[in-house]
Amino acid sequence: MEPTPFSVLLTRIQAADGESTLDVPEDWLQGRTLFGGLQAVVGLAAMRTVAPAAPLRSLQVTFLAPVPGGPVQARARVLRSGKNTTHVEARVVDGDNTLCLMVGVFGVARASAVALRPQQPSFTPAKTFELPWVPGVTPNFTQHFKARWIVGAPPYTGNTSPESVIELGMRDDGPTTESHVVAMADFIPPIALSYLKTPVPAASLTWMLELLPEDFGSLALDGWRIDAQMTAAHSGYINQSLILWGPAGVPVALGRQTMVVFG
Repeated sequence: MEPTPFSVLLTRIQAADGESTLDVPEDWLQGRTLFGGLQAVVGLAAMRTVAPAAPLRSLQVTFLAPVPGGPVQARARVLRSGKNTTHVEARVVDGDNTLCLMVGVFGVARASAVALRPQQPSFTPAKTFELPWVPGVTPNFTQHFKARWIVGAPPYTGNTSPESVIELGMRDDGPTTESHVVAMADFIPPIALSYLKTPVPAASLTWMLELLPEDFGSLALDGWRIDAQMTAAHSGYINQSLILWGPAGVPVALGRQTMVVFG
């Protein structure tokens, strides 16, 4: 079966009146569950039917249970809408069961005298690692991305650096949307897996994403970079943070995740 490009998936999402549905093909799975970034995109589609046409400022996600491929449904409702910001809840559901819970904050721009943007640091890699897609070994969804580690290394290489810097792109046609940004921001695996030499199960528990620009349409889908750091690892729980940079070093998103590694 031919893989389904991300932009084609977006055209297949049916969304109206606080609900969204998408029939997800197997090439977007991550083991036995749907790629977490795509879970968030389906929820975001439901949110956008009830949220104002304001930029997404923050997205908080809790992954509760595996989301299988096939038909995926999300429901959204407004929690509170004020003068400048609107909080919207979305749930990926299987009947009455919630599989993924998220809260998005949409906010209009405000006048402010304070302005600060992160500056992208430069790296001179001593060695780089391309991530190949190996059917049955590498998670299915990774075939839609181009990834090259310039600091750290892919999972199961025995590399004990707590930092990863990954040059990233999507195998898709533009324009870049907020959904593309959400998907790219969730590409990175737990850095702890790089410490290991044999595969073990791993999963995300929570994910927080903060978006910085208000429009992404001018950004190409190549030339992105993720700078990530594992800040703590204990009792099988992993804490890591990231900055997602767009082409030419444009700061696009800040993220933080809590993960579990079974090994």
